[in-house]
Amino acid sequence: MHLSRVDLNLFTVFVAIYTEGSVTRASQQLNLTQPAISHALNRLRQLFNDPLFVRQGQMMVSTPLARSIIEPVRQALRGLEVTLTENDKFDPALASKQFNLALRDVLESTALPPLMESITRQAPQINLAAIQVERRELVSELAAGSLDLAIDMLLPLPNEIHRQKVVQGNTVVLAKRNHPIIQGKLDLDTYMQAEHILASSRRKGMGLEDFELSRLGLQRRIRLRCQHYFAACRVVSQTDLLLTMPEGYARIANEQFDNQILPLPAAMPSWDVYLYWHQNVENDPANRWLRQQVIEAFQDQTV
Repeated sequence: MHLSRVDLNLFTVFVAIYTEGSVTRASQQLNLTQPAISHALNRLRQLFNDPLFVRQGQMMVSTPLARSIIEPVRQALRGLEVTLTENDKFDPALASKQFNLALRDVLESTALPPLMESITRQAPQINLAAIQVERRELVSELAAGSLDLAIDMLLPLPNEIHRQKVVQGNTVVLAKRNHPIIQGKLDLDTYMQAEHILASSRRKGMGLEDFELSRLGLQRRIRLRCQHYFAACRVVSQTDLLLTMPEGYARIANEQFDNQILPLPAAMPSWDVYLYWHQNVENDPANRWLRQQVIEAFQDQTV
């Protein structure tokens, strides 16, 4: 198969059908007629000698071959798009585009309000989708262009993923307002004698604070493990359990519960938050603009 004999527009159709799971929705996304999409799909099937998509009810389900080539095709198209546009200027006031931003739910409350204030003011036709992506898939999603940026803690990612620290914050402890033992101050002995909540999306494993306590030869009693800090804040307000969490999000999530917010009585690394992007979009004007909006959104904030 010689590249000069292949219509690259077919791969745009391929990605649209794969993403939408529907010929109809793919035609709407690409602003093409359904017969044109169907014709392109037939050419793709001949090209690969594979059905690529099989109808199951209302959905077009991808074949194993389609699933194996989707990421290389996405990455190739993204690289071509960047090559064609990297010398162009990006005008947010006129651009019509959706950015996909990966971030953990703990960061949504701190990052999204100032970020969307800036975007809606500057760019009336730009939309933002904040999504959660498995960390093991972060590199492939950024490389493929299905993610524009990611915001997360410091991660061991390859050099092709560029990064910039955008904010750091402290760790605090929450206790209910009328706690029988803790009133306005907290020492390490009291902290270790108490029972605790660990908020984590993972089913098992220690929290960051537990790793640091283990360095001191200490192990706290986790009475409750739950998925979200907001729920944990509510549990704190109705029990004697303590919750350890990032300060910035604590002040947001705790507003309606009026729990005490106290310094953690042990040395703890700061919660450093980084912005990540793929080297393919380093010089892409649109991505560069979005990176600047994220950096400015985190200014004067703690996480």
